[in-house]
Amino acid sequence: MTKQQPPGFRPTHVVPPNGMPAWETPDPARPTVPLDPLLPVELVERLGDWGHIRCANGWAAWVDGRHLIAVPKDPPAGDGPPAGTADPRPLLARAEEALADYRSAVEELAAGGLDGQSFGDRTRGLRIGVVLDGESMWVYDAEEGRWLYGDGRRLHTYATDRTPSDEDTGHAPTRFTAPKGEP
Repeated sequence: MTKQQPPGFRPTHVVPPNGMPAWETPDPARPTVPLDPLLPVELVERLGDWGHIRCANGWAAWVDGRHLIAVPKDPPAGDGPPAGTADPRPLLARAEEALADYRSAVEELAAGGLDGQSFGDRTRGLRIGVVLDGESMWVYDAEEGRWLYGDGRRLHTYATDRTPSDEDTGHAPTRFTAPKGEP
């Protein structure tokens, strides 16, 4: 696990809707913190079924790469508004409200006005996700259970809460494939 700010983070995948386990190295004996559902990640390396990912905050881990959901390389764009597009402003307003609610609960917890259980109760169900990269934006719509890509004018769905086609076993890949050139 590394903690460095990645230059130019650009999500290539998202974590499956049920989250997924992660490991410090491509070794099932070295588990680490599991990944949150629909977390945007960048796949930086493949080693057989293993995938080495990094997150926007620089945290890196190994996962079963077969279960990652790919983000389109070129986000959707077009001259006219395609069907199903939406104005990004209401979704951004909901993200701001959820963040404000969370910040308020953190402030109250820090001031001693909430205990751990009350903090958990107050923040249960709050979920947001936003990645900004210049004019590009990826935002999680908790009401619809989907990640959207936006270019400032309209939004396009790129990942939804759906069951992955390959059953999520919750354990490490069972095959190890050495990189080319190694025995």
